[in-house]
Amino acid sequence: EGGGAGGGAGGGPKYSVFTWVVVLGLLGVWSSMAVVYFDIVDYDSVIGEGQHHPGSASFSPSVGPCTFRSTEKLKEKGKNMFRPSFIQIIKIFKLCSCHFCHFLLLFILAKKKKPKLFNKFDKTIKAEIDAAEKLRKKGKVDEALRAFESLVQQYPQSPRARYGKAQAEDDVAEKLRSNDMLQRAINTYREAAELPDATSDLLMAALKRRAERQQFLGRMRGSLVTLERLVQIFPEDISLKNDLGVAHLLLGDNKGAKKVYEQVLAAAPNNGFAKVHYGFILKSENKIAESIPYLKEGLESGEPGTDDGRFYFHLGDALQRVGDNSAYHWYELGHQRGHFASVWQRSLYNVEGLKAQPWWTPKETGYTDLVKMLERNWKTIRDEALAVMDRNTGQFIPEEENLREKGEWGQYTLWQQGKKVGNSCQGVPKTCSLLEKHPEATGCKRGQIKFSVMHPGTHVWPHTGPTNCRLRMHLGLVIPKQGCRIRCTTETRQWEEGKVLIFDDSFEHEVWQDADSYRLIFIVDVWHPELTAYQRQTLSPI
Repeated sequence: EGGGAGGGAGGGPKYSVFTWVVVLGLLGVWSSMAVVYFDIVDYDSVIGEGQHHPGSASFSPSVGPCTFRSTEKLKEKGKNMFRPSFIQIIKIFKLCSCHFCHFLLLFILAKKKKPKLFNKFDKTIKAEIDAAEKLRKKGKVDEALRAFESLVQQYPQSPRARYGKAQAEDDVAEKLRSNDMLQRAINTYREAAELPDATSDLLMAALKRRAERQQFLGRMRGSLVTLERLVQIFPEDISLKNDLGVAHLLLGDNKGAKKVYEQVLAAAPNNGFAKVHYGFILKSENKIAESIPYLKEGLESGEPGTDDGRFYFHLGDALQRVGDNSAYHWYELGHQRGHFASVWQRSLYNVEGLKAQPWWTPKETGYTDLVKMLERNWKTIRDEALAVMDRNTGQFIPEEENLREKGEWGQYTLWQQGKKVGNSCQGVPKTCSLLEKHPEATGCKRGQIKFSVMHPGTHVWPHTGPTNCRLRMHLGLVIPKQGCRIRCTTETRQWEEGKVLIFDDSFEHEVWQDADSYRLIFIVDVWHPELTAYQRQTLSPI
């Protein structure tokens, strides 16, 4: 009987002692026969194969090099019984030509504990439930739903029938892309779990799926409540606590998540999933040095859920901030894992295939009219910005993304995510009027248009923007003669008054302000020129 998640606290497959005895016995017999009688083993290749290649289909976990020293002695038939490690036995066993034994071994290893979804009453109507489940598994979801609805009407006390109805509603919701039907499924999963005599495995499967579907619908608080109930019912299940921590994070409740992961790490100090998430939280609290070992050890664990671009991103960033160049090792790993376009270009919300280079010329962007307009009207734009600054209305807001090592950096935003910000244009009406004619900028849902003032003694850490879907224009308005510079990848440039610099901020960049007076620039983000009109219309805002 399938149709649900496993119910054990450990979350992994369960094997009996007898099963392992049989496996080991079979392996011992057939590996000995392969070596002693058939002489078909290439010992050197077996001994040299220490590493498990990612993506290869193998029983073996990733292990270090083997420690056998003499292959010649092992080749003396009859004198020495071959006694390799368990990993090597499997490698040798795979060379055996006995197809029956292969089948038997695979059958035994694949036979793991199935979730017990049937209580005593459900077993009396198993044939009817199986018939409905068969329809569901064949993809006949509407028929399956009708069959389960009939069973629930007939046997309202059956948890398994109710759970089947929830799964069928879930399937229909997916087929119809219906949020209303999905909400029905969410309610039915709860009903199944609340019925008396529901097995612990059914309880686990129903509530876990309920929490997942609540998250899918954006019902984050509801998902949190469901997961809290699961943790209460199954207090020893670490994976449920880890899921609960994620639910807190999705709600923006970092304190709640931190408390959960502290409990997990107290019970399971080596849990990699908890480590990366706990490190992520410490980093968000600006506990940079403290976050590094948790992020690093969590990523090194290779546990499911740890291979996420955000963790490589934040580990590298933390290492850079403490002056550790091993940051680029982790950026390279993140690139190899497919999270970053390159070591330098580390944005996480990307469209594949867009031209990628750190610095751009106006001609390359295709937005020469916009650049000419900005450079022709730079004094008008500058004077309006200075007037807003001089009025001291507090409209220049300090940078809040924790990108500064030190100093003062204020911003006055006109457009964000393709929309005007409040009444900000009232302070700079001419500037806004000039920009209205350029939808590549005002309609850029993944960008901003803003003034940026940076005071002496400011340093902005190396960082990357969130997306490769935009290019960033900097128009120099008030630029001290010396001391202000910006690096993008390996090239450093300086601003000039009345001139536009264009770069792709998804590449690593860094800023220094070591002048004697403030630096004022106008930042205009534009869509990447290779994005289609449809993409510009449908991409989510950032």
